Amino acid sequence: MLKHLKTFSGHQNPVYALANSDDNNTFFSAGNDKGVVEWSLETMAFVKVKLPVQSSVYHLHYYNNQLFVGERSGAFSVYDFKEDKVIARVNAHTKPIFNIQVVKSKNELLTTGEDGSVAVWSLSDFSEIYRFQAAYDTVRAIAISSDETEIAFGCKDHLIKIYNLADYSIRQNLDSHSLPVTSLAYHPTGKYLITGSRDAQLKVWNLPNYELLQTIPAHMFTVYDIAFHPTLSYFATCSQDKSIKLWDAENFKLYKILSLEKGEFGHTHSINKMIWSKDGKYLISTGDDRKVMIWEMER
Repeated sequence: MLKHLKTFSGHQNPVYALANSDDNNTFFSAGNDKGVVEWSLETMAFVKVKLPVQSSVYHLHYYNNQLFVGERSGAFSVYDFKEDKVIARVNAHTKPIFNIQVVKSKNELLTTGEDGSVAVWSLSDFSEIYRFQAAYDTVRAIAISSDETEIAFGCKDHLIKIYNLADYSIRQNLDSHSLPVTSLAYHPTGKYLITGSRDAQLKVWNLPNYELLQTIPAHMFTVYDIAFHPTLSYFATCSQDKSIKLWDAENFKLYKILSLEKGEFGHTHSINKMIWSKDGKYLISTGDDRKVMIWEMER
């Protein structure tokens, strides 16, 4: 399954954001310490501080040789790897940005966060196309369906809001969590949407009608991230309870718990973010303990 391979230290404060690059050899991390850090999966070592930032970073998103950096200030920056510099900085929101996603079929960038609004930007020139209020308070998470027809927003008011991606019209509200929704992800083949919350539960919603299929008491505290393996039928969850759990994506059986309580290695504080490497060989995790951990997938 998964075993600990490497721990990177170097961040001075909690880390909230991770993103892969296209080459499968490097990834990026950022958080509360004023810089986006580049790491190598090839050498398993620190590479460099890729760019300085003006405030804490809550989200990173990589697409088409560009890294989008969402900040606590409400601004996002665009680092272009071909030009090797920041090519744009946009004051997008009045409050912190918590999530950034790209709608490839529409060539659009979406930003959202603590002000509850969703802003739609052109990927060509980063001009604002449209803006709508998805919630009266924080929107923490975004998930886009694999066919890019629908988008789900996880909101502080404990609702999951489903919108049509064609025109950003609301389709329905899902009301089952008892506390703020903090993570969500669509199954890669579009079979279901899975959501996580401060109520420590996972909810599985059957598609296309979003019927509640299953409720799983997954963690002790907030579920901060859900990440599907790129090729195998697994997904991972991480939590404020300092654990990572690996699940079967078909029957939701729990396969593995990665934590200090269960083994020699684990995070000592809340785990805020995870990503799989592009080839699925590694799971990368980070959190409030300022560490970035690499877990190797054993076949």
